[in-house]
Order: sequence, then C-alpha cells, then structure tokens
Amino acid sequence: MPSQLRPPPVVVAALQLQVTLDGIEPPIWRRLWVEDTITLGRLHEVLQIVMGWQDYHLHQFITGQRFDDQIFYTPPWDDGFGDDAFIARQRDETRVKARTILPLVGDSVTYAYDLGDSWEHTLLLEKVVLVNPMEQWLPWCIDGCRACPPEDVGGSGGYGRFLEATADPSHEDHASQVEWGGDFDPERFDRKAVNTALWWWAKARGRHRKLRPDLSDR
Repeated sequence: MPSQLRPPPVVVAALQLQVTLDGIEPPIWRRLWVEDTITLGRLHEVLQIVMGWQDYHLHQFITGQRFDDQIFYTPPWDDGFGDDAFIARQRDETRVKARTILPLVGDSVTYAYDLGDSWEHTLLLEKVVLVNPMEQWLPWCIDGCRACPPEDVGGSGGYGRFLEATADPSHEDHASQVEWGGDFDPERFDRKAVNTALWWWAKARGRHRKLRPDLSDR
C-alpha cells in the first residue's frame, strides 16, 4: 500500500527569545520566535540574521556564571586553539537543542560572537508560544531596536569612538570613519528585511515552501 502523508501539525511549540547585545546603551535588542526543536547550530545562523552580523568570526553559546562551571557550545570544527581546559568543557552545538540549555522560562545564556571584539549577547527565554505552521512560518522576528555595530569596529569601546567620530564633522577621524562605515545608521532596524532574510534562510532548508514572507508591518 502506498504510504500516507501525515497531515501537517495544527500547532507547533515555539520559543520566544529576546537577545540583547551587552555593554551598549541605548540597548540593541531583538525578539524572535524559533521552533523549540532548533539546534544551537541553527540558532546561531538565525541570530546572525536577526542581529545583522555577517558570520565572519568564531562564536560560542556559554552556560554557567563562573569560569570553572562554564560549558562552551561551539561548531564541531572549533579546536579551541588547542586549550585542553577549554576543550574539556566544549560541546558540539549541532547536536544540542536550544531548549536543552534554556529549559525554563526566565532562563538565560550568553551568546558570544567575534572573540576579538568580544561581543556578548544575553539570550533570554521569555515564554513558549503555540504557532500554526500553516499561517506563520518560523523563525520570525517580532520586534527589535537599533542597528548592530559594524563588523570589526573594535568592540564596545571602538564602537563608541566610531559613533563619536561619525557624528562630529569636526572630529579628526570623521572623514575616514564615515568612508569606512558607509551609510551606517545606528538607529536603523528594518524588521521587514530581517523577516524576508529569515524566510529565505528557512526556504533554503526545505521549510515553509508554501508561505510567502509577510512584508506587512504587523
């Protein structure tokens, strides 16, 4: 007998996450929905899109407050620069689901990106919601505020100097920093563009083929 196709689920569980870039005021943040089955490896790709990074550098998900208690979730090819103490507490992010390290509403972990510029993000599980996958595709950016800093700007200190120079035409580095930063606007956040990019990301992985990106401002 021919196999019968299973009907799509009526609802799926989704994690509502807030990601905030640490050490920046006013804050740079995003709120998003992801399926609760997403792995940390896939979540990294989603976070790069919603924040506006370009995935040029190493990254880690970090649990634990004290260094001795911390576990580092990284890509499988990350060799930890040969640091045995680090490698002993290293885990493959492609084999771990986000819900494993964020089991309860209110839990948070650190998402570190670019270990040179040392950008750290607080990733908070705000709640678990039920989503109809035939009406709303995932991942989905609900809201956000302000632009992510340019890549390789030099961390929070470098970013502060960059903003100071670009905002002041009399600054000695104004021309060079404006040329380097292009049309960067620190207040820009385009949710429509983010969700369109997420739709293409999902489509490339065989998801949500029948749903077009919703470009309305809802």
